[in-house]
Amino acid sequence: MPDVNMESAEDRSVTPEHLGEAAFFDVDNTLMKGASLFHVARKMYQKKAFTLRDAAGFAWKQAKFILRGENMKDVHSVRDAAQAFATGISSDFIKQLGEEVYDEMIVSKIWPGTRALTEQHIRSGRQVWLVTATPVEVASVIASRLHLTGALGTVGEVEGGLYTGRLVGEILHGPAKAVAMTELAAREGLDLSRCWGYSDSYNDIPLLNAVGHPVAINPDARLRRHARDNNWPVYDFRSGRRAATVGLRAATGAGVVYGLWKGLSRMRGK
Repeated sequence: MPDVNMESAEDRSVTPEHLGEAAFFDVDNTLMKGASLFHVARKMYQKKAFTLRDAAGFAWKQAKFILRGENMKDVHSVRDAAQAFATGISSDFIKQLGEEVYDEMIVSKIWPGTRALTEQHIRSGRQVWLVTATPVEVASVIASRLHLTGALGTVGEVEGGLYTGRLVGEILHGPAKAVAMTELAAREGLDLSRCWGYSDSYNDIPLLNAVGHPVAINPDARLRRHARDNNWPVYDFRSGRRAATVGLRAATGAGVVYGLWKGLSRMRGK
């Protein structure tokens, strides 16, 4: 994974007793509720970057993501659509978009429990990194606002200040996260056997296996079983999760889509 997928906060101080230690956090459903890329898409819709039908498609994937966890088909679908929409857009615009998305949408979605874990590592003097498929511009804003060390994220190719619609490397997801983290550890002099990893998804098993202290947060069913079988800590910060799950499963697919469509229509009206 190229170096360009790393953006760091200014304060990189680490206490001597924790030198070589770090904590790595996934973002979607781990640090925050839902998928950060959906909120980027929603903001782009507000700025008329694409249509209501496109936005409704993103909203439906967001609902499934919150209910069932990651699905690789949806992840790649959102990625491909976002790349297509970003073609020709200024990189400065995307950076500004990241600031707006954080202030208006993401900050209220951050799980207090996960935030407390990041703060605990910071107080202990460890580096704290985000590792996410989210565009690095957005991931770096989240890291900066939460006073974390930095972020590893998916990188879009830029030529002449504009996005080409192609990626630098690959989407930072699944095994690619473990590769990026391992390369970062080599650059930063980190000992992964003394590091922590946090994720909600079974797809992040390669990352969790690479650290000495893997932790499941708001885990999907497969990760929960894997964590139990391997005696990993599990934290679930989803209050009312069972009621929400029952409610969504009781609704018809058409009803859910209609509700999302009506919500986006109201947003369009505003």
